[in-house]
Amino acid sequence: MEETHNIMPRHIAIIMDGNGRWAQQRGLERVYGHQAGTEAVRRAVEACAKANVQYLTLYAFSTENWNRPKSEVDALMHLLVKALHDEVPKLMKNQVRLNAIGAMEDLPQACQDEFRSAIAETSRNTGLTLTIALSYSGRNEWVRAAKKVFDDVACHKVTKDDICETYLNSKMDTAQMPDPDILIRTGGECRISNFLLWQLAYTELFFLPVMWPDFKGDHLREVISQFQSRERRFGKTSEQVTPR
Repeated sequence: MEETHNIMPRHIAIIMDGNGRWAQQRGLERVYGHQAGTEAVRRAVEACAKANVQYLTLYAFSTENWNRPKSEVDALMHLLVKALHDEVPKLMKNQVRLNAIGAMEDLPQACQDEFRSAIAETSRNTGLTLTIALSYSGRNEWVRAAKKVFDDVACHKVTKDDICETYLNSKMDTAQMPDPDILIRTGGECRISNFLLWQLAYTELFFLPVMWPDFKGDHLREVISQFQSRERRFGKTSEQVTPR
């Protein structure tokens, strides 16, 4: 069996928290924190690519975030469109494939168009898969998945006996990805905030005090190192996982 310290995570998910507080601590408007946070995204993508992580999923905007002040939401949407436009050449150069999950239809049309274009342009890249969760929440994902199940039942594609974990997983936004090995939340909060509720069943959780704009590659490498020291049993005993 492979030694624990040699095991690399395939999929890392990050709740990018602390942008607004980072800006307020510096006497700036919250939007400046979101702008600074785009640099942290670049560093995280670069660090994951260097570590041969296959999937990176970033929680960028939740369904609940629509309740924030309109001026902040509008600024975030504008920043998102600009960042996508600016980053595609770098994604292409580094063979990063872009993906998106969530209720994308809720986004402004300009954001939808920019994402579709970027996803299509990077679709043949063979490196890291970068997934952005937008207008996303775990409960909303469950609601949308339940509607897909209902449609399948109504069309007689499945029966009650066909519904199992594998089938339900195929209805999730992340159906084409493995579950996250690691969840990182920056900003000092210790909760998962409605993120990937189905997928995090056996994920290793890391809550960091650093604000997202200050997140660097060293933080990610330290998390990976700690991850490699943990024993993941998935309901088994230590002896079953690592036979003596």
